[in-house]
Amino acid sequence: MKLSADLQSALDASANAPSDADLARRAVGMLDLTSLNGDDSDRVVQDLCARAVTPVGPVAAVCVWPRFVPTARKALDGTPVKIATVVNFPTGEADAASVAAETRRAIADGADEIDVVLPYKAFIDGARTQPMNVVKACREACGDKALLKVILESGAFPDADLLAWASRDAIAAGADFLKTSTGKTQPAATLPAAAVMLDSIYESGKKVGFKASGGIRDAAEAARYLALADHILGDGWATPQAFRFGASSLLDALLTAAGHGERDGEREGEREPAPAGGY
Repeated sequence: MKLSADLQSALDASANAPSDADLARRAVGMLDLTSLNGDDSDRVVQDLCARAVTPVGPVAAVCVWPRFVPTARKALDGTPVKIATVVNFPTGEADAASVAAETRRAIADGADEIDVVLPYKAFIDGARTQPMNVVKACREACGDKALLKVILESGAFPDADLLAWASRDAIAAGADFLKTSTGKTQPAATLPAAAVMLDSIYESGKKVGFKASGGIRDAAEAARYLALADHILGDGWATPQAFRFGASSLLDALLTAAGHGERDGEREGEREPAPAGGY
């Protein structure tokens, strides 16, 4: 993805970002600990939730299929960990009414955050009204009850200009966060796409967050994303209220970097997904 000179400079500056224990602890609090595998079960989700409060503090959220929101709500009762779920996932092909209904059901079941897939194929093909109607319908369904993250599926976009256009439109339609990817397509999250999306947030002047999701597996890579955000939006911008990582195995890598090694009682049944597994 070809970037402007300014964004390429920001990307280059982030390439050698230091990764240390403090960085790892910071990143844990920004993690949406995720399982979106086809064979997930109540047990898998319970094990995921058991990992969400770590020796260095809680993750920001767990992200699970809508049918497991009640399971997660019960497992996380009494913790500060939010419950995120996905709608219009993963293809982004449902209509606005269906997405709104799915969103309302998820919130009624206890979801705090909704990650909705933009109808990205339609957007790339030139449609503008229909994709944004879906986002607006989801925004209305969320109201003030749930945070709205809009998944752009950045790896599907052919160039930076079109990705920036989608980012601007999603912000205008009410996104609280822009999110890179479903994890179901490749490439998933990339630093160049993150630079475009973060720059769109900066240019908007609005209070919109960013979520890098899909394929981020170690503390060094997490450090590069945080350095990029700091460079574009300013030191201290990236907090759990404004920045998230969507991942599964990243938690163990961060805890190791923070000096806590692998978690005891590694979750049974939660695997590092294959590239098509979702994050």
